[in-house]
Formats: sequence, C-alpha cells, structure tokens
Amino acid sequence: QAQVAASGGGSVQAGGSLRLSCPAPDYTLGSYCVGWLRQAPGKEREGVATLDSYRPTYSDSVKGRFIISKDRATNTLYLQMNNLNAQDTAIYYCAACWDGEAVRDARRWTAPGQGTQVTVSS
Repeated sequence: QAQVAASGGGSVQAGGSLRLSCPAPDYTLGSYCVGWLRQAPGKEREGVATLDSYRPTYSDSVKGRFIISKDRATNTLYLQMNNLNAQDTAIYYCAACWDGEAVRDARRWTAPGQGTQVTVSS
C-alpha cells in the first residue's frame, strides 16, 4: 500500500492548537479506515484517532481534545489538536488502518509514511 506524508506540525506552548493534514484518497491508502498515530521519544508507536467509513474513534489520551476529519472534495485527512500538553509531543503519522480498534492496537495499521514533528512546551 502507498504511504503518504503528514504535514502541519510545529512547536507550540501548552494549551495551544495545531492542525495536521495529509493526502488520503481511498485508492492510495487502499482502505476505508484512515487515521493518525504518533511516536514519542523512547515510546512505542500508538494510535491516536481513526476514521473508519467516516466514523471517528479516539484514544483515551486525546478524546475531547483532538478531532479527526476528512475533506471529501480534496481527499485530505485532518487532525485538529486542541489544548495540547507536553505528553502530546511526538512525531505524528497518517496511515491506513484496519478499523477503529487501531487506536488501541498498533498492529492494526499499515506502514506510515513521513511523519511531522509536534513539540509542546510547558
């Protein structure tokens, strides 16, 4: 399956917001489930949010703060991240997933492409 590059990362202070994006046409990623995962320094990669047939699922750590969406006209996947904290510092990737359980099981993702760095300072 093809890989796509995420963009939109940066450095923000705690409490700030960022919006990540990546091109996610269904035929490129080969799945109706797409989403975001992240990897913090020294930690395992973890699922953050998925959009499975346009149904969103979030990990407990970002629920209520992050919003995943997809613009059907441009086939762009977004992750709006609000009220960021230092624990959100990581490289973020977008990828295809098997289903919404991917937020709890890192094995349910295809190989991601280039990620984007998000750094939150307290």
